[in-house]
Amino acid sequence: MIRVAGVFAVIAILGLVGVSTWATSHVSIVPAIQDLIANPSAGYTPWLVATLFDAYFGFLWFWLWIAYKEKTWAMRLVWLVLVLGLGNIAMGAYMLINIAKLPKNASIEDLLLRRS
Repeated sequence: MIRVAGVFAVIAILGLVGVSTWATSHVSIVPAIQDLIANPSAGYTPWLVATLFDAYFGFLWFWLWIAYKEKTWAMRLVWLVLVLGLGNIAMGAYMLINIAKLPKNASIEDLLLRRS
C-alpha cells in the first residue's frame, strides 16, 4: 500500500506540473488572475466557484492530517502555505517525503499515523 501511495503521489505531481506547464504556455497565471479581477463576469461561472471551494476544502482536510503528523507549529504553518499555494503538488511532495523517511519494513499505519 505504501508503494501505491508513492506511485500515486509521483503520478499526481507529474500530471499537475504537466497540466500547469501546458496552461501557462497558453496564458500565464498572473494575467489570468488580473483578467478575472478586472472583469469577474467574463470567467465567472457558479461551477468555477464550486470547484474552487471543493478544491480548497480538500486541501484543508489534507492539511489537518499534516497538522496531526507534524510536531511543531512552524512546520504546520510552512505546510499550510505550501498546500494552499501549490495544492496537490505540495500534497504529493509531503507524501513522498514521509514515504522516504520510512524504514523498509514499514506498514501503512507507520505512514499515516503520528510517530512518537
